[in-house]
Amino acid sequence: MSKLWQARFFTTVNQLRDLPNTQVPEIAFAGRSNAGKSTAINILTNQKGLAFASKTPGRTQHINFFSIGGAHVAMHRKDPTNVDEIQGLLVDLPGYGYAEVSGTAKLHWQKLLGDYVQQRDQLAALVLIMDSRRPFTELDTQMLEWFAPTGKPIHCILTKVDKLNRNESVNVLRQARQILDSYVDENGEGFPFTVQLFSALKRVGIDEANDKIIELLGLHDDDASAEQDDAAAPDAGDSNQPGQAD
Repeated sequence: MSKLWQARFFTTVNQLRDLPNTQVPEIAFAGRSNAGKSTAINILTNQKGLAFASKTPGRTQHINFFSIGGAHVAMHRKDPTNVDEIQGLLVDLPGYGYAEVSGTAKLHWQKLLGDYVQQRDQLAALVLIMDSRRPFTELDTQMLEWFAPTGKPIHCILTKVDKLNRNESVNVLRQARQILDSYVDENGEGFPFTVQLFSALKRVGIDEANDKIIELLGLHDDDASAEQDDAAAPDAGDSNQPGQAD
């Protein structure tokens, strides 16, 4: 069983001053609204409703934290997490790029996202969720370029590859690697960027994404993650419940 399956809601914040005072590694998930971010989080944590997809993408502008560790099987889901036992945090950043969000909200949103990804010492890596049919939009590139100067890893997940045929999938992955390889630091060295294909519907790339996130957290799964695809997983399709934008 993957350690990511232990994930449970920890806290939500709308201001940097309210960020949790934890010292464990954090992996942040970022992506354009409707790119499939909530679905990816839910399928990776084997929980149908951990991350919510809003009926109105872009409505929620909070940063949601999910703890790994700090709870056990016998605990009720509403029992408080044992903070001292938390091993890592998954961080669901607000979905970006939805046109109907007001200008004032957008400015707050952009500052919150930008400051968090650039300044949060506990942030170990960024997982950038992009629709494989429309990767590297202007806002995706902005997020990547906000984070790149930190020198920390970015793992790109190209979702919804079930919408592509085999040749299209091969090409989009090759092109994504070329784009990521084009980024170099002031010494001409490449950044620690990686990319993969993913489909929640066809269960493509789940093991690869799980293993990468566990690695970035500096953890180890108790059991071989290869067993994950064989387990009966809940339907992690788009949720209609109000909450975090997908």
